[in-house]
Amino acid sequence: MNITPISKVTAVNFIQETHYSKVMPRINKVFIGGFVDNKLVAVMTLGYGTRPLHTLKIMFPTLEVSQYFELGKLCVLDEMPRNTESTFISKCIKYIKQHHPERKVLFSWADGIIGKPGYVYQASNFYYGGKITTEMYIDSAGNRVHPRSFQGFSPGKKAEGTQYKSRSYEVTQAAGYTKYFGFQFRYIYPLCNEKEWKALQATSPFPWQRQDYPKDASCAWFKQLEKGKRIECDMPSFSGTEYKKITKSIGDVFFS
Repeated sequence: MNITPISKVTAVNFIQETHYSKVMPRINKVFIGGFVDNKLVAVMTLGYGTRPLHTLKIMFPTLEVSQYFELGKLCVLDEMPRNTESTFISKCIKYIKQHHPERKVLFSWADGIIGKPGYVYQASNFYYGGKITTEMYIDSAGNRVHPRSFQGFSPGKKAEGTQYKSRSYEVTQAAGYTKYFGFQFRYIYPLCNEKEWKALQATSPFPWQRQDYPKDASCAWFKQLEKGKRIECDMPSFSGTEYKKITKSIGDVFFS
């Protein structure tokens, strides 16, 4: 496999055709393509999520945003051999070290909320750093909506001092959605030398390790029954793994 920078348009088109989630990260900086016999078979995007400084400082307080990348999207054609993802990641890491030597760590989330504990990162020797609880919203037709998307069309008011609209139980129900909770798992690959990595680990509140990785059984789901009450449940079913865009206005459903 050969890798090379590709255009944003090429990367986005490939992702839209092959990736389980079509939602692109907010800030994209680098697009890398993997080619076999001149055919594009893999894409990685690098940049940042919604709150890059907040995300980074929680993990490594001494670093600045310009010193890390977040792995936004990673997708490989299904027809490729099983080890293609780890091979592609390895080549991309070498590329980052060569062309972006100022970057100290490569960070990514694994979507445990849709049953993905991060096996590809484990196979690529990433460090695991614990989990957080996240949300998703599913309507009666089985369409799944990302929390950021829900905030965009929520009829609720913005929380004081923020730009985010309410995702409360009352608002969720009035909009015709059920809220589910699950996990996201943190993964880091150090791009710096061993001495720098040990110093960064000493500043982090998380026990980064290459053992006790999460597995399928580590994923769990909870359904919100009412305000302040949720119960454990099986992985909720939805019509696909694509976050559906909202096509109707619900501003008058709950708040006038």
